[in-house]
This record gives sequence, structure tokens and C-alpha cells, in this order.
Amino acid sequence: MWAGEPQESSHGATQVPVVHSVGFGYEDVPSWQAAATGETTGHIYSRNTNPTVEVFEEKLRVLEGAEAATSAATGMAAISAVLHGLLEPTNRVVSVKDTYGGTSVLFAEFLPRLGIEVDLVDTDDGDAIIDSIERGCDLLYLETPTNPTLKVLDLERLIAAGKDHGAVTVVDNTFATPVNQNPIALGADLVVHSATKYLGGHGDALGGVVAGRADLIDTVYHYREINGAAMSPMAAYLLLRGMKTLFLRVEQQASNAMTVARFLEQHPKVTQVNYPGLPSHAGHEIARRQMRGFGGMLSFSVEGGYDAVKRVIPQLQWAHRAANLGAVETTVGPPATTSHVECSADERAALGIPEALIRYSTGIEHVDDLVADLDQALEAI
Repeated sequence: MWAGEPQESSHGATQVPVVHSVGFGYEDVPSWQAAATGETTGHIYSRNTNPTVEVFEEKLRVLEGAEAATSAATGMAAISAVLHGLLEPTNRVVSVKDTYGGTSVLFAEFLPRLGIEVDLVDTDDGDAIIDSIERGCDLLYLETPTNPTLKVLDLERLIAAGKDHGAVTVVDNTFATPVNQNPIALGADLVVHSATKYLGGHGDALGGVVAGRADLIDTVYHYREINGAAMSPMAAYLLLRGMKTLFLRVEQQASNAMTVARFLEQHPKVTQVNYPGLPSHAGHEIARRQMRGFGGMLSFSVEGGYDAVKRVIPQLQWAHRAANLGAVETTVGPPATTSHVECSADERAALGIPEALIRYSTGIEHVDDLVADLDQALEAI
């Protein structure tokens, strides 16, 4: 909880101050230039660095056990900075089909425009992923558990294969959080988060962050500072405030999610439950090996397809119907309006995202209320 926070702060404040200043002044040109060129520590302009944002970055660096970290205005800005900052024409990217929808759009639409080859492999087929890596891979991009299908990838195996072929390995750790999983400890070069989600935890601040090898972070930071998608000081403050309770929140959300998943697995109108904590989950054993907990996210499919989804979701009383996740309040929605809203129904089908799926971000409410709420809502089918 204390990681990254300065030992001494302005006026003895016990909380990290919000420094809204855009520019930072110096007494003379030489000291100003030294700070501008990185010869000495200091800030010159908040698009580049900012004192409040710097504390947030350091806290995440410590939590992920990384050499360095840099932030961005949103999770997608962080992911974009990684991909655009590190890749160049003729490079080849290997990833999986059902990554977060915004990431999938980058892979399918934007990177190919730049002459970058992208191979999206069946998420369930580890051998096929390795086969694709062996055909050439400059960057291996993994997400586990995946959004919204909660599939689990064997990080150690896939990262090792990527490294054997000279790839930079990147893992989206948003769903797991640093509480439950540390991809760098499993060999990853970089880890990315949508800080908007579990790190903030209150649905009131946008942000993204990348942590990992210092040389790679320097490159990602350089792209982000020129691209201009900087995290705001107020967002950094709200994220820092949220991170103080990160472990408490995630533990309660995971406990609630396990109870909810067990209930749904036994419900006659639910055809599939996706939660890594269930022994029936295809990736359960891998999750047990590489995660310390199974997290607060789950998804489930209902009888009757998308028509049934549209009947069930409005009946829920203790869940926000909104395109967010990881907050203290339960949030629910179908991929068509949340994780993969950017994709058409056909594109979602090609990515393995069923229309009958409901994504459920478990909050910290009393679990009996959540179960009772789901029970009554499923009566709508």
C-alpha cells in the first residue's frame, strides 16, 4: 500500500498531492536543460511526466516486480503505445482470437495498414500458438484470463516459446490484477493494465499502465509522450486512492465470484459458466499453477441466445448495466455492448465470442444478495 509514495510530501500531507500544473519552472537554463534531457531528475511539462502520475507509475512498477513503468490516458492508449512504439513494417505479431475487443480491432484493422502481419490463433490451442511463433514472431501478445470468455493461457510455456524465437512478450494482466498474477515473474517482458478497472476499482477514473524491461519502457514512453495520450494528475490521484484497497477488494470480489459461479453452474437455464476457479473450467489447473487467486470476473451463457440475454439483464436489481468492470459494484452486460462493441456479430463469432454470453463483474456486495438477484432474473427466460 505504501509502495512508490514519497517519504516526505508537501506540507506534511499524508496523501499524495494532486499537482495540476502543466509546466514546471527552473531558476536557470542549465538546470532546466538538465531536467529536460534526463541528466537530472525533474519535471518540465505534464504531457511528459508529472509528480502525481509518477507516484502511480512507481506503485504499479513495484506491484508487478518490473524494472520500470509508464502510464497513459486509458488502457487502450497504453496498449496502442506498446504496439505502435515497438513494431515496424514487416514485423509479425502472434496473438489469440478472443482478446479484448479494442485490442482485436488494432490487430485486425490498424496494424495491417502499417505493413505489420498479425496471426490470431485459436486461444484453446497452445500447440497452434507455438507453431505460429515458430513461423516467425517479433511480438507475442497474450491476455489471460481473456475478456470476456475467461480462457486461461499457459504463460510460462508460451512466453518461453516466444523468447526462444526472439519475440518481445507482452501480457494484458487487467483481469488477474497484480494481486493474483505477475506475468513478469513468469518471464514476460511487458505487462499492461487498463488501470480504469481493478486498479482504480471505483469506476471514476480512466487510465492505463505498462510495466517491464526498462529499455522497452523507454521506447513505449517515447511514443506515448509524442502521441500525447498522457494520464491526467487527477486520474492518477483517484487511481492511487483506489489502489490502497486493491488487495481487500480483489479478495472479496474473488470470494463472491466463486460463490456466484458455483450457483450458476447448477442453474438449469445456464448452459455454460466461464470461471477459472471452477474445476470444470478447461484452464483450471493452469490457473491454479500460475495464479494466486481466480479474480472477480466471470461470464456465462443462457438458454435462448441473445433474446434471452436481453430479457435477463434488465431484471437484475444489484448490477449496473454498463460497459465497465472491476468496480466495487457489480457490473453486467453482453459482449455486444461491452468488451466487443466495436465488432459486428459475425466478427464476434469469428473471435469465439457467443451472443448468448453475459459478462459479470462481481462486486463486493453481500454475496447472498447477488445470488438471489441472479436467481430471480433468470426466471425471465
